[in-house]
Amino acid sequence: MSIRSLAGRSAITRRRFVVGTGLWGAALALPQGSASAYASVYTPASGRPDPLPGTRFDLTIGSVPINITGARMHAVGVNGSTPAPILRWRQDDTVELNVTNRLDEPSSIHWHGLRVPAHMDGVPGLSFGGIAPGDTFTYRFPLHQSGTYWYHSHSGFQEQTGLYGALIIDPRDGYAQHFDRDYVMVLSDWTDVDPEDIVSNLKFQSDYYNFRQRTVGTFFRDAHRQGLGATIRDRLQWGAMNMAPTDILDVSGIIYTYLINGQSPGANWTGLFRPGERIRLRFINASAMTLFDVRVPGLTMTVVQADGNDVEPIPVDEFRIGPAETYDVIVEPTADGPYTVFAQAEDRTGYARGTLATRPGLAGPVPPMDPRPLRTMTDMGMGNMDMKGGMAGMEMGSPPGKPGDAPASGGMDMDHMDMKQANRPGAAAMDMPGTAAAPRHKTELKPGVAVQSVAMMPINRLAEPGDGLENNGRRVLTYADLR
Repeated sequence: MSIRSLAGRSAITRRRFVVGTGLWGAALALPQGSASAYASVYTPASGRPDPLPGTRFDLTIGSVPINITGARMHAVGVNGSTPAPILRWRQDDTVELNVTNRLDEPSSIHWHGLRVPAHMDGVPGLSFGGIAPGDTFTYRFPLHQSGTYWYHSHSGFQEQTGLYGALIIDPRDGYAQHFDRDYVMVLSDWTDVDPEDIVSNLKFQSDYYNFRQRTVGTFFRDAHRQGLGATIRDRLQWGAMNMAPTDILDVSGIIYTYLINGQSPGANWTGLFRPGERIRLRFINASAMTLFDVRVPGLTMTVVQADGNDVEPIPVDEFRIGPAETYDVIVEPTADGPYTVFAQAEDRTGYARGTLATRPGLAGPVPPMDPRPLRTMTDMGMGNMDMKGGMAGMEMGSPPGKPGDAPASGGMDMDHMDMKQANRPGAAAMDMPGTAAAPRHKTELKPGVAVQSVAMMPINRLAEPGDGLENNGRRVLTYADLR
């Protein structure tokens, strides 16, 4: 069954993560061609994972029935489950995976983050032709690395409709950080709408799913807080760019349900523990386009790995994880809890949640979502020329190093700034009264698609927590923390 054949049912579901943490060796569970692989909707499981050693796997790509929102749908999965089964390997082994495509369209599997031979990478159109309907392709490669990774399709919308799974490679010399319990925590965004419709809507209107635009009411509120002139200038700036500061995520909770391990917030995925145990949580962001802010209220998370690489342990209360990123953290609950694993979307239109508990049936308290962030001129690549704080270390019309009178906006006076000119490539060398112009031979770039995303005034923001996470009273991981 192809993706297109499902579209006639009014929707194609995005994803279904139902593997749970007790299914490390599920890749070997069903033989190829087994009718039982597609017989029923798979039910998530939770519990302590039991690794099943192995180097040879038979994986079958096919249609899988699922039910996330109350509607019985079909997705694309592997061996009767979607997302695909968790694969657990060992560093220095050589693995062999026979992947059979039971769809009526080409398919593929890409091993995200793994160093493999080019013809084994699994991206059609490069050094790999894809897996034709009814064919079997054998992946075979040595494992040079260890860590938490994932795998997914690179064909059409198959990855968005369920063809992805967790991938764990145990290190050759054992783990640097001891832990007693091990859970995979796959975050995803789910929709019953055909992903082709979503992309089509975004092409015609980029803010199609942004239902939290600024209004007349927010205009008067902003004018009261920062002044009428500054508020008007701010609106004109964003209008000149045909953008909005509320443009946080392209697709919002208006159409997405956010999941942990395939379960909606109401389903309450649960991982069991005993007080005093060290629990390793392997977070994988398998979403299509959602950034999540993750925390476990009441517990400190010690980050020990990022994108498969061990890092110096860093204790945090919260971290932001983008699509395709992975973070491994260790938590040490000393009390019974229960504790909520809370992952709110960056635009604060929804959240995923699960529970760490000492017995099934418990639910931790769900914290309220934080206020939604707004984009600033800094986010648009214009340095610190935002309406909040002005330009770092100088004001418009003032000599460098000498404080000047701030305009009504609290920052740079941009009354006479042509935003269309400011956003052209190479505009970083703006002439500003009292400031030293940057050498034009270093900033003037020939306009074109190759430089359309070059920031006008780039600045180093690796030590910043991210929009919506500043000054929230919690220790937030930054990229600068990672060693």
